Amino acid sequence: MGEGSPIAIVLQVLSVIGALMVLSAYAMIQGGIWRELDAGYLALNIIGSLLLGIVAIADQRVGFILLEFTWAGLGLIGVVRALKARKSTAAVS
Repeated sequence: MGEGSPIAIVLQVLSVIGALMVLSAYAMIQGGIWRELDAGYLALNIIGSLLLGIVAIADQRVGFILLEFTWAGLGLIGVVRALKARKSTAAVS
């Protein structure tokens, strides 16, 4: 894959989008706009990490593959926690 090939360009775009998603989610947490179990935070983190994981696979970067798919998995744990929290809140109401 040459630097100017269509696949390389798509991978670059995916990596930028993924990085912006993860960084935006983190900025929203740090800015107090979102909490760790907010759907937007979880979605940006999971999707951004998966995009970066795809790029890491294409580039054969084992450390980044591990990092990004673990990050996405931890985001899924957050989804489960958020669903449980909503279920317990609904049961109390």
